[in-house]
Amino acid sequence: MDLLSLTAVELSKKIKAKEVTVIEATKAVLNQIDKIEDKINSYVTVDKEGAIKRAEEVQKLIDDGSLTGPLAGVPVAIKDNMCTSGMLTTCSSKILENFYPTYTAEAVLNLEKAGVVIIGKTNMDEFAMGSTTETSAYGPTKNPWNTEHVPGGSSGGSCSAVSANECFFALGSDTGGSIRQPSSFCGVTGIKPTYGTVSRYGLIAYGSSLDQIGPVAKDVTDCATILETIASYDKKDSTSVAREDYNFTEALVDDVTGMKIGIPKDYFGEGLESEVKEAVLAAAKELEKKGAIIEEFDLRLVDYAIPAYYVIAAAEASSNLARFDGVKYGYRSEDYNGLHNMYKKTRSEGFGPEVKRRIMLGSFVLSSGYYDAYYLKALRTKALIKQEFDKAFEKYDVILGPAAPTTAPKIGDSLSDPIKMYLGDIYTISVNLAGLPGISVPCGVDSKGLPIGLQLIGDCFKEKNIIRAAYAFEQTRSYTGPFDK
Repeated sequence: MDLLSLTAVELSKKIKAKEVTVIEATKAVLNQIDKIEDKINSYVTVDKEGAIKRAEEVQKLIDDGSLTGPLAGVPVAIKDNMCTSGMLTTCSSKILENFYPTYTAEAVLNLEKAGVVIIGKTNMDEFAMGSTTETSAYGPTKNPWNTEHVPGGSSGGSCSAVSANECFFALGSDTGGSIRQPSSFCGVTGIKPTYGTVSRYGLIAYGSSLDQIGPVAKDVTDCATILETIASYDKKDSTSVAREDYNFTEALVDDVTGMKIGIPKDYFGEGLESEVKEAVLAAAKELEKKGAIIEEFDLRLVDYAIPAYYVIAAAEASSNLARFDGVKYGYRSEDYNGLHNMYKKTRSEGFGPEVKRRIMLGSFVLSSGYYDAYYLKALRTKALIKQEFDKAFEKYDVILGPAAPTTAPKIGDSLSDPIKMYLGDIYTISVNLAGLPGISVPCGVDSKGLPIGLQLIGDCFKEKNIIRAAYAFEQTRSYTGPFDK
């Protein structure tokens, strides 16, 4: 039995059936990290001693019947922008190179209560600003399918770790596609839940009105199970929503008969690679064969999503990142003269170029004289985009399209042209602007051997629709990882 090829839910069943121990599963993951981490660079921090110690504790709790959940004993990775008490949390930035939080993010606490074993913290674009995991202060993460290519971002470390069997599942965060796009590039499954479903307490903020934590795993069953575990109402997070129903796993049924699926014509125009288009439309055909009703429709305002997103996200980032000033925690410049000079030098030395670019853009659009012209206009556009989706969901249960216009670009290609990198988020951004749930599922491989992702979008609080459609499609093809080629 190849332990690492199991899904998280399969592994937990075998642990509870005493076919394998938590320690064996944890050591298998740590051995895989030792073997390939220098080639992939998925992790910023690997806590070997802590993981083994926790594995022993969890094993005892499973043996005495205290832990019975579907994720008990499973080794997992956490994106490095979620606080974990006593474990280095850097957001892949020099400015937080020495930050050890005194508390743990609510989503991570929910996982710990379920009996997982945290292996470490995954690499990411600095402060989640980027689409390739190349802006990290700890160097770029590589795509396990082809190490000359990027894994996507900003949750590239989490997605590459799952793809390369360096953990059984991971948590990522999604501000403009940061779970779905790297899931597509790395051939794994990732869900961005409805805004407010998972607590943002302990998530180091980038764009507070857009950020949402979600799972990355090998299949839809794992993702639904993890989402069920991490989703909860949290009074510590003012944007948290108390939902009546968190039973996402009941949507794991292979039946889409009569489900209405809309395909936006606007998503299949210029800029979409032909191989991606063919794979996504072939996936739609598979769902049609299973009884879904497929229709094309016009989803207007797509062209305005990227400018609106980058104005809003940059404005919120410039506000959120003002707290990193060298006074309270994190990096402080050694050579400065007076308080203002210390602020300037600390922030100049601590932040990377992409973060500085977005802080400057955000400060500009919030400044006197430009606030109305840019920020308020972007907020109005956001409201109009939400209205367009509302109209679409009056007619359709699910919207189907690509997760990204291309497969994973080569390392260095996007970073040299930031606008090109921003345009790579065209199919994912509007989901965050409207607060909707979305899932990316592998739907093929291009001629270069790189994975292609199918994106399914649902109405607010209708995760079950996208989980059901994704699960039904998944039954038509088996999961393959980079080492199964």
